[in-house]
Amino acid sequence: MSATHEVRGVGHSVERKEDARFIRGKGQYFDDIVLPGMLHMEILRSPYAHARLKSIDASAAEALPGVVAVVTGELMAQHNLAWMPTLSGDTQAVLVTDKVRYQGQEVACVIADSPYVAKDALELIEVDYEPLDAVTSPQQSSSEGAPLIRDEKEGQTDNHVYHWEAGDKDATDRAFAEADSVVSLDTFYPRVHPAPLECCGCIADVNPATGKATIYLTSQAPHAHRTLFAIVAGLPEQNIRIISPDIGGGFGNKVPIYPGYVVATAASLLLGRPVKWVEDRTGNLISTGFARDYHMRGELAVKGGKMTALRASLLSDQGAFYADAQPTKFRAGLFHIVTGSYDIPSAHVVADGWYTNKAPGGVAYRCSFRVTEASYLIERLVDNAAHELGVDATQFRLDNFIQPEQFPYESATGFVYDSGNYPEAMRIALEKLGYDDLRREQEAARADGRLLGIGIASFTEVVGAGHGKEYDIAGLRMFDSAELRVHPTGKAILKLGVKSQGQGHETTFGQIVAQELGIPTEDIEVQEGDTDNTPYGLGTYASRSTPVAGAATTVISRKLRDKARGIAAHLLEASPDDIEFEAGRFSVKGSPERAKTIQDVAFAAYTDLPDGMEAGLEGVTYYDPPNMTFPFGTYAVVVEVDRGTGQWKPVKVVAVDDCGVRINPMIVAGQIMGGLTEGYATAAMQKIDFDEDGNCIGSNFTDYLIPTAWETPEFDLGELTTPSPHHPLGAKGVGESATVGSPAAYVNAVIDALWHAGVKNIDMPLTPDKVWQAMHEAGIAE
Repeated sequence: MSATHEVRGVGHSVERKEDARFIRGKGQYFDDIVLPGMLHMEILRSPYAHARLKSIDASAAEALPGVVAVVTGELMAQHNLAWMPTLSGDTQAVLVTDKVRYQGQEVACVIADSPYVAKDALELIEVDYEPLDAVTSPQQSSSEGAPLIRDEKEGQTDNHVYHWEAGDKDATDRAFAEADSVVSLDTFYPRVHPAPLECCGCIADVNPATGKATIYLTSQAPHAHRTLFAIVAGLPEQNIRIISPDIGGGFGNKVPIYPGYVVATAASLLLGRPVKWVEDRTGNLISTGFARDYHMRGELAVKGGKMTALRASLLSDQGAFYADAQPTKFRAGLFHIVTGSYDIPSAHVVADGWYTNKAPGGVAYRCSFRVTEASYLIERLVDNAAHELGVDATQFRLDNFIQPEQFPYESATGFVYDSGNYPEAMRIALEKLGYDDLRREQEAARADGRLLGIGIASFTEVVGAGHGKEYDIAGLRMFDSAELRVHPTGKAILKLGVKSQGQGHETTFGQIVAQELGIPTEDIEVQEGDTDNTPYGLGTYASRSTPVAGAATTVISRKLRDKARGIAAHLLEASPDDIEFEAGRFSVKGSPERAKTIQDVAFAAYTDLPDGMEAGLEGVTYYDPPNMTFPFGTYAVVVEVDRGTGQWKPVKVVAVDDCGVRINPMIVAGQIMGGLTEGYATAAMQKIDFDEDGNCIGSNFTDYLIPTAWETPEFDLGELTTPSPHHPLGAKGVGESATVGSPAAYVNAVIDALWHAGVKNIDMPLTPDKVWQAMHEAGIAE
């Protein structure tokens, strides 16, 4: 066995190291944690979407044996904790003091000896509400005479949250005036929910003797949460320790700070005992960070077969509080990636956010800050343009792609794309699909009365959250960190500022160290999630782990390798310039037999150093990326539609992704399949809806459907590798978001496939009854 194979660095499909404990039931998830003397907290939630709070009578609940305390907004206000800042610079109620603003909002909390007593006590709390009219859409929110949702905010006279623009309006207007044709589209990307397997939770343990607060939290960003806890609760930051254990899924849902976290911490501080809160499924679905909920209009100008300009306007449903988890500077996230994979000379994007009586908190759910919505809009427009112009949508894309020689490419909205080869991704996808043969099969199927459709979608995404000067969350620059320590025996510990929720960090980041230092992967321990024992970082979301923390890991590994080279030169009595390194072995140029292993050098770092060199082989680095990375791909879906029921079934799904250099191809493939499954779920079944009174329809897994292995189609994956020129490894990121374009690309490909099957002018969700109605109107239903 060669040393290179033993090391198993970048490019090897190493089995996930963390799975050894998970499949044996030895993982430590949040709800596994039990502390001595621990109390339990449950939350009373509002049944109304909008109502004035007239009074709360908690006397019966307080008298129930086992109840320790009932916490209300009035009590929190006495400690200046009734309101808290959001990640977007707004304020959010911790517990209601004036009125409820969405169904499921936190009204009061019961703290008891057991969760069962706490739940029973909730039913004894009497709340007197004065119902108010609810606002459930941006259109309704912006209409004349709409109820004012945020009447507590000084100077707030309407429900408008923000206005934001990108691009060049004048240049775009000129291009539209000169266009041969203009294609427009009004569409809605409905609200969906990340719905992680494990809901949110917090155990706050504030020691009254030391003032030290240890908070166990389902957190994707423990260091950022520690800073925000210090700001909200007024605790000294050095006295706060956040521990994020194994997390059963996140998908952006565990980035915000939720009221339950704050109340549990305040209660522990006041009671001097640990307080545990675990969210139930309904609480998770109706009150925590959602995704999408964008009403969009797009216009595409075409001249001589070329896309010349793009207009995009959107209304963002923010819910009752503006709590999006996204870069501060960009009010609509990174939606200005809406020009996608196309060489569009001019574009103008306008976004407006509006308060509604819904849960707040747009999150990066398999998308990097609203990128999925942007990808969805441009691909729908491109398909519609091809249909209206009577040209093949595949060729139309090929004619308008940014070409490989144009990179680095500056888009009309100001992004600088790092690298790409869009035509090649398309070619691979069509070849894997058997496109020409399928078109012939489609014609034969139509002759037999079968409805077969083929849909194509391309995407370019923007991930990693670039240079900290431009990108921050709540003022914290979006760098990340890596601390690497090599012990005398040649074993290593890597500590990171990010936090895995199932992406395989313990395996892939160990492979980076193995690649750079030649230490076998099994000799590398990766640690995350404990703020007392890891360097400060911004966490894991929006596919930023590999682009940022992966780069930090590479940089610190190379710094230690440079030091190790000097030690090896000392041991080999040679100049450092004459030392070569390969696969964990330092040798003298021209004399390969004169060599020392990384293990030899590590031992010498603590025992036999050159004069003047500091002992040890360890260090820490903070990586602030010079730019974001731009993964891309092309997806193709073949569907068959039942003419009698409207039920559609994916017959074949091809996905070609380019996420730059793949550290662990097996893990990347799994992440891509996860994103494709989410795309299928959005297309087929997932939607959080509301009635006119603001009641949430989708508050459980009976109403909010999650696809199982039974419904989920098989995926045929292809790949392309276009390294990012500015990333130390050439990686672009796949991580939690599966190259992030996949959900939108999948949905677009399905809609396009349905169009080619004769089901036209249909929008999400693509339910059988909606499909059948469109077929009926087209005269092709049975």
